[in-house]
Amino acid sequence: MNYEQLAKKVVQRAVKKGAKQAEAYLEVGRQSSVRVREGQIEDLTEATSKGLGIRVIVKDRLGFAYTSDFTPAGLERVVDLAVQLAEAAAPNKLNGLPGARDLGKRGDTGILFDPKVANLPGDWKINAALEAERAGRAQDTRVVTFDSVSAGDFVAEVYLASSEGASGGYSGTYVYLVAVPVASQDGQLQTGYWLDYKRFLDDLESPESIGREATKRAVRMLGAKPVKTQQVPVVFDPLVAASFVGNLSQAANGNAVYQQSSVLAPHLGKRLAGKHVTLVDDGLLPRGLATAPFDGEGVPTRRTPILDEGVLSGFLYDAFTARKAKARTTGNASRGYSALPGIGTTNLYLEKGTKTPEELIREVPQGLYVTALLGHGADPVSGDMSCGANGLWIENGELTHPVQEVTVAGHLLQMLKDVDAVGSDLQFRGGSVGAPTVRFRQLTVSGA
Repeated sequence: MNYEQLAKKVVQRAVKKGAKQAEAYLEVGRQSSVRVREGQIEDLTEATSKGLGIRVIVKDRLGFAYTSDFTPAGLERVVDLAVQLAEAAAPNKLNGLPGARDLGKRGDTGILFDPKVANLPGDWKINAALEAERAGRAQDTRVVTFDSVSAGDFVAEVYLASSEGASGGYSGTYVYLVAVPVASQDGQLQTGYWLDYKRFLDDLESPESIGREATKRAVRMLGAKPVKTQQVPVVFDPLVAASFVGNLSQAANGNAVYQQSSVLAPHLGKRLAGKHVTLVDDGLLPRGLATAPFDGEGVPTRRTPILDEGVLSGFLYDAFTARKAKARTTGNASRGYSALPGIGTTNLYLEKGTKTPEELIREVPQGLYVTALLGHGADPVSGDMSCGANGLWIENGELTHPVQEVTVAGHLLQMLKDVDAVGSDLQFRGGSVGAPTVRFRQLTVSGA
């Protein structure tokens, strides 16, 4: 089936039915996964899905409906329903689809589809998960079990057409491996995890490496204890730094900024951090998990700096919020076929620095190296952050003993000012948000 042509036909029908503007968004996907435990297959699944969402504008009124029925009768029904819902909705002058001004030339995404992932045999996932578990157990005898070890793959296709001239489609692949071991010593249990998500099979970290690293992260926390309350330098490992980056993106949401419910709202154009801090949302990042030629409205994706060498340079918008804020969409409309678009991120990351993680730690006389944060992170409205934390204590530039049952606290704006070094180890470990190791000049560590 030619899905792009199908989307165009749905749009044409909507216009014939009275829609001033119409847009069809179509997804087709397949995913499979395996989970093993104690050398046995615990769960093995495979699923396919497809669906189409139709958005129409009738006299400034918005209607939306979706279906997984691709028969001619099913598509007619969903178009008719969307038009009926629009006719019953309240009018809003801001309703509308992106026009020619925003539907410009698309950038180069590079290859997004890996045939090796699309054709992965089921036994690859089983063997990979079992190998990761075996390697994790062999790494250290203090690992008593695994909460889970899982592997999986996705194949997805997206197609879009609109009455305003948007048209196109793309396909992509994803493959992942996750291991979560449990270590025990002197009655104390500690978990750790390690994972990797990639578009291309050849880029994925080996199962053996995933299992061994997960075990190392669990075992190194055995014997963890709190430290006394103090203000010290704090280093976030890349996984934790990625969650900090995610908090920043929530505050850079154009709708939150428009509603004055973001701590960043009053600071556009101001310096918030040192020149070594650049935060980017890049929908064209080569081999990125969220790389795509266009967003959920057909607008070309692009590279959007949020913090450019420490200066707050922009926010993220979809078309509707951009109209409200009298701004331009940044190609950040995110959606599935069963929902209207909203603002989301693509490949969001903090650009890497020049120093290795070891150098960042070596320069700390006394402080905390955080390997896990427990909680919701920073509040994007107030900017306050207070999270439970686990990690390793730094003494004279060396990692010494494990730490838990402490809280790390700060304020988003002050934390940005206090980023005094960024590592050279940028990683996209668990998804499309990436970061290197990040060091803060000072945060409050509350413990015993």
